[in-house]
This record gives sequence, structure tokens and C-alpha cells, in this order.
Amino acid sequence: MFGKKAIFIAMLLLPLLLVMSNATAQEKTTQEEKTQSMVILACTLAMAIAGIGSAIGLSLGGISASAVTAEKPEVFSRVLILEMLPMTQTIYAFITSILLLLGAGLLGGKAGMNLASPATGISSIFIGLLVGLTGLSAINQGLIASASITATGRNPEVAARGIIFAVMPETVAIFGFLVALLVLILGLKIFG
Repeated sequence: MFGKKAIFIAMLLLPLLLVMSNATAQEKTTQEEKTQSMVILACTLAMAIAGIGSAIGLSLGGISASAVTAEKPEVFSRVLILEMLPMTQTIYAFITSILLLLGAGLLGGKAGMNLASPATGISSIFIGLLVGLTGLSAINQGLIASASITATGRNPEVAARGIIFAVMPETVAIFGFLVALLVLILGLKIFG
């Protein structure tokens, strides 16, 4: 368990260290470039944290789904839906990252957000953390999906109820994503 925690902490700190070392190595870096680096860090945090949560949630559901479909292959489509639910948190992080990159002009075009303001970069990092950390709800969603998959193996009629139970932890990620969208659009004005 210690190895997983160390890898997780290293994944969180590595992009920050790279940005900091890059900023100190180039004294002539403009504020716009620093802000763009912070936006990249924000995207990295969102994707890495939510991705880890989704990967754990997917594996929890996948273990149960494999066992259940080995016994009852006819419930494959029902348990597949349950097993895939924890992936949506990473989709929220992906959409947030695309919007951040667009707003910073890193995917082409003109930057919509104010790159001259240090607050923009810091706000971007907090947005990435918001979406990434609320995306950790995928772990609990995977646990509930796993139990629902097992229940569906015993009684295929309960699959819909299992989906409802498994969707509940996702509301945390949805709220985080919605707040991030509000800050991106209204606060940082990513579209200008």
C-alpha cells in the first residue's frame, strides 16, 4: 500500500516540480508563459487524479463483472454498464482540460482568458484540483458498482436499481465539474 501512495504523491508533485524548475531556469519567462504553464499543470492534476480514481473504480467493478459473466454470460450487457460508470469522472477531467487549454490558447487560436494575470494561473490549478479530487468519487462508485454487479449475477432484475445506487457517488463529481465550468466560463472567461 505504501508503494501506491508514494507513486500517487510522486505523480502529483512531479508536474509541480517541473513547472517550478522551468520557471526558475528561465528568468525571462513572461507572465503569459507562466500562466500557460500553470494551465498545463491544472490539466495534469485534473487528469491524473480523476484518472487514478476511475482506474481504481473500474478495476473494482471489472473484477466482479468478470466473475459474474463467467457464471452468467447472459447478463454481460447489464454488468458492463455498471462496470463502466466510474469512467465518467475522467471524462469530466478531460472536458475541463480541453476547456482550460482552449482558454489559454494552447490548442491554437487566441487565448480567451487573461494570461497576464497570475490569478488566472492559480485559479486554473484550483479548477484542476477541484475536478480531480471530486473525481476520486469513482473509487466509491466502483465499490457500489461491484456490489451491484454481484447482486445482478444473483438476480438480473435488480440491475437498474444497482445503476441508480452506483450513480449516487457520481453526483459529487458532477457538482465539482459544474462549479469548474462556472468558474471557467464566468470567472476566467475562457471564451473571451
